Amino acid sequence: MTSITPNIHISHSGHVARITIDKPPINAVSVDLMRDLADALEGLDKDGVTRAVVLATTGKVFCSGADLSNRTREGPIPERMVNPLYGQAVRLFSTELPIVAAVQGAAIGAGLGLALVADFRVAAPEARFAANFVKLGFHPGFGLTHTLPRLIGRQNAARMFLTGERFDAEAALKMGLADEVAPLDQLLARAHALAASIAENAPLAVRSTRKTLRGDLAAAVRAQTDHEFVEQQWLMKTDDFREGVKAVNERRPGDFRGR
Repeated sequence: MTSITPNIHISHSGHVARITIDKPPINAVSVDLMRDLADALEGLDKDGVTRAVVLATTGKVFCSGADLSNRTREGPIPERMVNPLYGQAVRLFSTELPIVAAVQGAAIGAGLGLALVADFRVAAPEARFAANFVKLGFHPGFGLTHTLPRLIGRQNAARMFLTGERFDAEAALKMGLADEVAPLDQLLARAHALAASIAENAPLAVRSTRKTLRGDLAAAVRAQTDHEFVEQQWLMKTDDFREGVKAVNERRPGDFRGR
């Protein structure tokens, strides 16, 4: 295994590369982490060897989203034209190799967005999926308002977005959010097997077919994240957002007032 950065490691088995994110305790999304991940994926696109990628994380949590623990103590939110995190998200959706995510635990918020960068998701029974933004008094991001309905349909996506409920691996499998459920001790092997079944095929044909299937996905994510960020900007200034962050950190329902 090669350490690309302290939080990103890559190993190879034949034509399959495994990228492992190691950022305890929850593998939280950040601009730097997503930039490093995009750099790693773009490097694999060009190495002439890799034909498919397994995306994994360490620990019990796949990714529990962005770290919002300091939001309630921050000053006024600066006005920005773009969110640098979403620029890295567009890079992730622009890479060329098929990706299989191995989801061993919670994939929440931005962590769900990260899981949807992959073409396929193999989930352990311990996996949980949630778009919990409304519980924070916030608007979904990371392009999820495009990628989630595209994957599981508008009605299923609406339920996930508007309730903030957590769905287990079997429920995710039924709605198409997960492609396979595997025991935790077999999760990486099953994800690798799926990636290997892709990598054994003609690589130019695989990339060409994937590009056709994804269409203008990266451009759509760019447009959608621009809209998501506009909504997030004003919601971050509300009392409900401050209460939502506090409530989630305190593991209780929010006392929302609509202001």
